Amino acid sequence: MPISRYVFASHDGYGLGHVRRNARLATALRRLDPSADIAIVTGVESTHAWLDDAGFEVVRVPSLVKDASGDYRNPTTDTVAALAERESVFAQTIRRLEPDAVVIDRHPLGIAGELRTGLVAARRLGAQIIVGLRDVIDEPAVVRREVAGPNWSEASSLVDRVLVYGARHVCDHEREYGLPLTPTYCGWVSDGPVPAQAVDPGLLVVTAGGGADGADVVTLGLALTTHPAVTRAQFVLGPASAGPRCLDDRLPPGACEVESVTVTGDCVDLYARAGAVVQMAGYNSTVEALAAGVRPILAPRRSPRREQAIRSTRLSSLGLADVVDADATPAEIGWLLDRPRRLSEYALTEAGVGLDGADRAAEIIAGRTSSQAARLRAVSA
Repeated sequence: MPISRYVFASHDGYGLGHVRRNARLATALRRLDPSADIAIVTGVESTHAWLDDAGFEVVRVPSLVKDASGDYRNPTTDTVAALAERESVFAQTIRRLEPDAVVIDRHPLGIAGELRTGLVAARRLGAQIIVGLRDVIDEPAVVRREVAGPNWSEASSLVDRVLVYGARHVCDHEREYGLPLTPTYCGWVSDGPVPAQAVDPGLLVVTAGGGADGADVVTLGLALTTHPAVTRAQFVLGPASAGPRCLDDRLPPGACEVESVTVTGDCVDLYARAGAVVQMAGYNSTVEALAAGVRPILAPRRSPRREQAIRSTRLSSLGLADVVDADATPAEIGWLLDRPRRLSEYALTEAGVGLDGADRAAEIIAGRTSSQAARLRAVSA
């Protein structure tokens, strides 16, 4: 039986979220098809065990990071040269691997159309082309302008399927964004719920996403280290932060024990032990908190896009999270710390939030039916 080949690509414009999601999908695909040949194309320069040691081919392209003005830039070269290199490497990867399916995260043709050449080659080779979108992208008006533009217009003739890593009742991509293709809603991409663990009621966990824009949530967390309910605080600062030194000399008088924690994978186990979690509202970290059974306190980023703020509000409306401003006072949040911070056993089910999006998406990417997928997972278990 011939080996199936898959290529995942993401623009990785800010942080690790896009490639982390692709890595989870690739892992689910490997569970379904252990012999699969999988390559992940990414602009993330840093190394991580969940990516580099997971048995996938990792293809590095020049990084492009969105700055405060919303423009993409490369730290060491000009944007035009970076885009040209990304286009060349992606197209070469497609021609070399001749994949059965190509999965693009978020931007169907890349940031500025740099994936077009490779996708046209993939189409000629007979590959299935899939675009994956997170649960919430941005304000509807912003996304509608993008969808009405040339990238999505041209992508409509190339893309076979659109997968949404969320649920329609949380964000209806056709109604809100005017998506030209009818998507399949897979549920949230995660490693699934974690077994119950011993909870330390006095442990506050504060996470700052990738760290590049997490200063406000760190400041907020430090202000909470004097709250009577908090006896110990752990800060996960992220690889792009200033590091543990950003905590030095900033502790308020009377602060509890504080430590900086390095996490090489996800934060699920850390969240599962916490009495309370204060975090930003990025896709992966929020899903990890829900998987850990936590009702997180979310302090969403509100620029350069409104995605986190929208996600926070909608999860709050479902009773799964609480939302605060980054400049909220300790007294405002202290009240929340005194409330139950764990989700009930059936909270996610009642809210219609499924955490099996990776497995469901893998079935679609591999072209399997649910019954076929179940049999293959049983054989590989």
